[in-house]
Amino acid sequence: MYDFQTVQTRRQWLARCGGGAGLLGLATLLQDEGLLAAERGAALNPLAPKQSHFPAKAKRVIWIFVNGGPSQVDTWDYKPGLDKWAGKSLKEFDGTFENTTGFFQHQVGKLMPSPFKFTPRGECGKMVSEIFPKLGEHVDKMAFIHSGYTESNNHSPALFMMNTGMARMGFPGVGSWVTYGLGSENLDLPGFVVMSDPLGRGLPKGSAANWGAAFLPGVYQGTHLRPQGAPIDNLSRPGALSDMGQRAQLDLLKQLNQQHYAQRQAEGELAARIESFELAYRMQTTAPEAIDISQESEQISKLYGIDEKQCGHFAKQCLVARRMIERGVRFVQIYSGGMENQRSWDGHIDIEGNHRQFAGETDQPIAALLTDLAQRGLLDETLVIWCGEFGRLPIAQTGEKPGRDHNPHCFSAWMAGGGVQGGVSYGESDEVGYKAAIDKVHVNDLHATILHLLGLDHEKLTYKYNGRRFRLTDVAGEVLHPILA
Repeated sequence: MYDFQTVQTRRQWLARCGGGAGLLGLATLLQDEGLLAAERGAALNPLAPKQSHFPAKAKRVIWIFVNGGPSQVDTWDYKPGLDKWAGKSLKEFDGTFENTTGFFQHQVGKLMPSPFKFTPRGECGKMVSEIFPKLGEHVDKMAFIHSGYTESNNHSPALFMMNTGMARMGFPGVGSWVTYGLGSENLDLPGFVVMSDPLGRGLPKGSAANWGAAFLPGVYQGTHLRPQGAPIDNLSRPGALSDMGQRAQLDLLKQLNQQHYAQRQAEGELAARIESFELAYRMQTTAPEAIDISQESEQISKLYGIDEKQCGHFAKQCLVARRMIERGVRFVQIYSGGMENQRSWDGHIDIEGNHRQFAGETDQPIAALLTDLAQRGLLDETLVIWCGEFGRLPIAQTGEKPGRDHNPHCFSAWMAGGGVQGGVSYGESDEVGYKAAIDKVHVNDLHATILHLLGLDHEKLTYKYNGRRFRLTDVAGEVLHPILA
């Protein structure tokens, strides 16, 4: 094969010679300052495994994204105070209340107790809503956060905030930051995988910007597994193209691209593009096997509820998530619910019917995921997260069947596995669950804690872009040490 690397123009030859001793001196200075390029493996493949900043508690993450904004007072944050204040206005309880959405200003009702019964579960006695009969069995594995708050009460910016640390588009997702910082343990699969609602209810608001790499190299963006049809485009090569022929094409393309990249090493997108072709080729063999749940036993299928009408669709995604992280995928995110309102946890209408439906779709599969991970010895090194973009108001949104409006001032979340202390609760909301009151947790704090569990210092995980160093937590973020094991 002709060696393109030996071809140089006179200008290229003079440019290389002109650097001379000056470049050698610069290399020495960069080496002394620890600023020389990454190790050879990372330079050749940006997804190659990298050293964490300190020993990690977790190796990988599964994030159950409860899309639409679950009501904290109807799920995990038991509020008997709502019975005391029932029928009173939120203005009477908190004089600072103002309806901020503008969309439902004529539907502002009174404080409304949860329609669901709460009972103590587990050895820790955690009060859990009746809509989570299976997940309630796992509360001793979970660390609950009841004092979360965010910066927007509209879906798109709140989704961006929860996923990227910024309430506007154009920033890398958490999964992109994690794979940028740690690489992937399986170079034949994407480092970051996303699964959206499979019932035709649409993508979350903001769509792929929620898992994009933004200014990070494109190789770190999330790979979206399509919920219907072929999960990934072009996963099978054209019938007329043999493996040898495809490999020859890729080798030639790689050689040309690397020659181009050698002159432009500051352009990270070129390295990402080269690796994307190679990853796509490797995935043709590995991805079909990874997502093929027919290989699982009947016992496992029954545990997840694969054949159950209500939850089978989400059960398949949870099982695929386990197969992915079992094979070394670093970050998996699953969205429960689609675009908005009754197609997601966005319970503006009939909060009882809405949350009972979506809890019914997810309760058994997520509980099975925790059981399955534990029995395979994977839970200790896998961080499982349950969280949406914001919470909901404790008042009724009036209508034939009352719902609840958005609430950025308070949300609940939980984590399990991966270095998290089980059976504990951190922070408190006020008496009716309107605002985070004690040990408030900003989204930046949540992100800092996730990175910490993965062995990453959120202040050191940075990327230089447009003249400044960006990080997931911007200029804030505190690790929640009390929930760590």
